[in-house]
Amino acid sequence: MRVLRHYDEFPPDLRGGAVALGNFDGVHRGHQAVIQATRDAAAALPGDAPVGVMTFEPHPRRVFQPDLPPFALSTLRTKARRIEAIGADFLYVQHFDAAFASHAAEWFVETVLVQGLGVRHVVIGEDYHFGRGRGGNAALLKRMADSLAFGVTTVPPVHGPDGRVLSSTRARQAIREGRVADAAAVLGHPWEVEGRVEHGDARGRTIGFPTANLTLGEYIEPAAGVYAVRAGVDAGADTVWLDGVANYGRRPTFEAAHPLLEVHLFDFSGDLYGQHLRVQLIGHLRPERKFNGLEALKAQIAADAQAARQMLSAKA
Repeated sequence: MRVLRHYDEFPPDLRGGAVALGNFDGVHRGHQAVIQATRDAAAALPGDAPVGVMTFEPHPRRVFQPDLPPFALSTLRTKARRIEAIGADFLYVQHFDAAFASHAAEWFVETVLVQGLGVRHVVIGEDYHFGRGRGGNAALLKRMADSLAFGVTTVPPVHGPDGRVLSSTRARQAIREGRVADAAAVLGHPWEVEGRVEHGDARGRTIGFPTANLTLGEYIEPAAGVYAVRAGVDAGADTVWLDGVANYGRRPTFEAAHPLLEVHLFDFSGDLYGQHLRVQLIGHLRPERKFNGLEALKAQIAADAQAARQMLSAKA
């Protein structure tokens, strides 16, 4: 899959395709339905039409509300990986800032979609809005489609077994509450974070449980506590996943100032410092708490590791 960033320098061989519009944070099951509909639309077009996805970076909410706490479900890197796996030929990443947001919806359709990407079909979720003041929607697209010679598909929301819409908002709420298994049901895959492994205070190594430490940055904060995880050094489709246990929080036993995700991988002895690590949070084991000394902490970590092994074995 090719990743592109300039609509006015768009490759000729990728013009004339079907393109999905959205932010696609988390690439949840509703997003997957939109991208699949885009594949179907491309297949129905004459010729070998490319399948494209258009997203916006940074997230528009971050531009309009810069003081919001972190809320991202995925980085662009993770998003691209998920979108490629669904079968997109290209991901167009539109830089989003106040200047871009000031353009009317009609300008966006004419200049970016038609002149820039040369779209022959556009796919959106039925509640998707775009352009200045969120003035663009499915009705506007359909009004412009006839004169500008492209088709439009709107995709209804996807509902879970409980009848509720599967959305990024619902996944975020589940993660904040530590319900990562519920988040995975919304996303259609385990919630995953990634980043460079940082040097910590090496305390875990001294007590027999070495950890790889990540700061979550713009990711939404999960509930503090202990999780069963699977993790691996990023190698794309060749990533080797290992079982482990992780703690997210401020380590109250040691009164740490900043939250960390500390990942202990079972039966692993290599050096992970500086590596790009992917971590999937599979299940929540317990809240974070303070212990009276290292021996009590070591005993609890051993119990947590055993509980994580059992949970991961059951979910294998």
